[in-house]
Amino acid sequence: MRPILTFSALTSFALAALAMASCHPIANETGARFRADGETIAMSGGEGGAANACFACHGLEGQGDGVSVPRLAGLDAGYLQKQMEDYAANVRHHDVMGPIAGWLSHEDRRAVSAYYAAMSPPTVEGPARPVPAIYFQGAPEREVEACVTCHGPTGQGVGPGNPALSGQPAAYTIDQIERWQARERRNDPRGVMTDAVAGLTPSETRAIAAWLETSPTLPAPASDAASASAAATAAARPGASRGERRPDR
Repeated sequence: MRPILTFSALTSFALAALAMASCHPIANETGARFRADGETIAMSGGEGGAANACFACHGLEGQGDGVSVPRLAGLDAGYLQKQMEDYAANVRHHDVMGPIAGWLSHEDRRAVSAYYAAMSPPTVEGPARPVPAIYFQGAPEREVEACVTCHGPTGQGVGPGNPALSGQPAAYTIDQIERWQARERRNDPRGVMTDAVAGLTPSETRAIAAWLETSPTLPAPASDAASASAAATAAARPGASRGERRPDR
């Protein structure tokens, strides 16, 4: 015989089902509130919680910490989102940023990127450092590309794919160049950055980073024609046209 449910058991089952049904939309609504827009995500960490809040490391104004955490304010939205997607997919490996980006959906990453891109970049204070010749001239005999081609005369970036470097902490810039050289960072299109910095010496790296740290934070060129022209120039250079990424990348 099939077991017969008592009235008491049926009542308890019904009440439990109602409780679960009533809690479900509330939980969804609560999660959605933490992901309402880019600012909310940056301040709350989204569904990842407060431990993943962007502002804790990057500051309330996206300025970074001035030591090793980069500024995000005023960077290109597309570039920022690409980095977030690469962190989430572990294409750009980072012990901290990987899990944080992984908590966010594609739409969340887009929203928080747009939020920081809309911020005004911080004002650089202090005297400007000497301009390193290697930044503007490169070293063709060592196949070192001139940084200015893609990153602009003051490090403000050229076009949407080449990020602004001005105002970034020197320690951060040095760390990234060293990661490119060691091939620990490999999310550059066609290996352009890996090739461009492979021949830099430690002293050249330090000089570039120190100068960029005190270089004015300017927006990317406002003219679409200027951006297109500069991007075309960069693409035509040997270092930017080496074809597909090699298997070891």
